[in-house]
Amino acid sequence: MTAYGTPRVVSGGVAELLVLWAGIPVAGGLAGGLSAAAAGWVAGLPWAPAQGLFRWVDGLPDPYALGGGVAVGLLAGLVIGAIGTAERVRITVDGSRVRLRRGSTEREISRAQTRVVFVDGKDLVLLDADEGELARQPTDLPADQLAGAFRDNGWPWAQADPHREAYRRWVPGLPGLPDSADALLRARQEALEKERDADARELRTELGRYGVVVRDDGKRQYWRLTRTALPPS
Repeated sequence: MTAYGTPRVVSGGVAELLVLWAGIPVAGGLAGGLSAAAAGWVAGLPWAPAQGLFRWVDGLPDPYALGGGVAVGLLAGLVIGAIGTAERVRITVDGSRVRLRRGSTEREISRAQTRVVFVDGKDLVLLDADEGELARQPTDLPADQLAGAFRDNGWPWAQADPHREAYRRWVPGLPGLPDSADALLRARQEALEKERDADARELRTELGRYGVVVRDDGKRQYWRLTRTALPPS
């Protein structure tokens, strides 16, 4: 059993690296080889895309076609592995702080700043005393491992978002938002639809300055206000 206060690291570990740098490239090589071997059959399908390419591959000598297909698939797998490695998430928790690392980017949040921690879908979320988001970190790491790391170090862990029922679906012109927040949500909706993830993250941060907390369900936005942004009752 891990001692209270002992730093805990949650990451994909060696298994994840093996999948990224061995499993995916091997699968890519196999897929490329099978595609080359089946080029003639695919070229004969009237609905198949890129028929010219498959006819060209089918016209190559078998060793060249097969070797080229394997090489292209392997290279594609390595590219995917490199992208996956750059996006790997590593969470390090101790009794006073948590370090959230994604690729080469790392940020640190103190225990004193944090009121509650939970997993929302595939996001690790930390809220402050004002019920605003300190961090929303996308991650595929197992929720039970994250819960154990935080609980073992005395962090306030919740099984679900304690403010889930406070969110409202955003539609343009909806009343109740602070000034300028509607325009930011419009811009963010466009970023979501065009899959401009960096813009969507930046606009989430900007909305947080107005006391607006946003969560996404696909390309739909839901919002709530922090305590200080709520109108007086």
